[in-house]
Amino acid sequence: MQLGDKLFKFKLPATDGTTYSNFTYADRYALLIIVSCNHCPYANAYWNRIMKLWEKFEDDAIGILVINGNDAQKYPEDSFENMKKLSKTFIKGHFPYLHDESQQVVKALGAVRTPEVFLFNSKRELVYKGAIDDCWENEHAVTNVYLEDAIECTLDGLDVDYPEIQAVGCSIKWKA
Repeated sequence: MQLGDKLFKFKLPATDGTTYSNFTYADRYALLIIVSCNHCPYANAYWNRIMKLWEKFEDDAIGILVINGNDAQKYPEDSFENMKKLSKTFIKGHFPYLHDESQQVVKALGAVRTPEVFLFNSKRELVYKGAIDDCWENEHAVTNVYLEDAIECTLDGLDVDYPEIQAVGCSIKWKA
């Protein structure tokens, strides 16, 4: 997806037993989609930061969806069953963890890394994509909170200053 593109239609199952779609958070002013997974050290380094983002913005009008589209045949740690375990450990029902077995949604987003984020405004136009921050190894060494800044701008109805920052992480594990 390119900046300004509209979010497409999709439906995916989540670890909580519910099916979610692009309309799930239609009443929210912004929608954040995070492409992540269970096995990647970069993705694992960000779970606590994602939870802190949720805590910071839970009372604001933002919806959060996390999607795992990795090939679970080659990477069993990314299976739907293992996603359910990770969800109970880290997410604890605060936001949905979706399984994209066909990989159609992550492909349509244009995701290439885990984690990689896609932030949409109230019109569901892509306003930010890429990195969460500038230091995956140590959350205490972060100097630029790209995603947090983009969320604040979007919720305030402003343009995002840096709408695209290249994501750093593991490559998505595509099916053959």
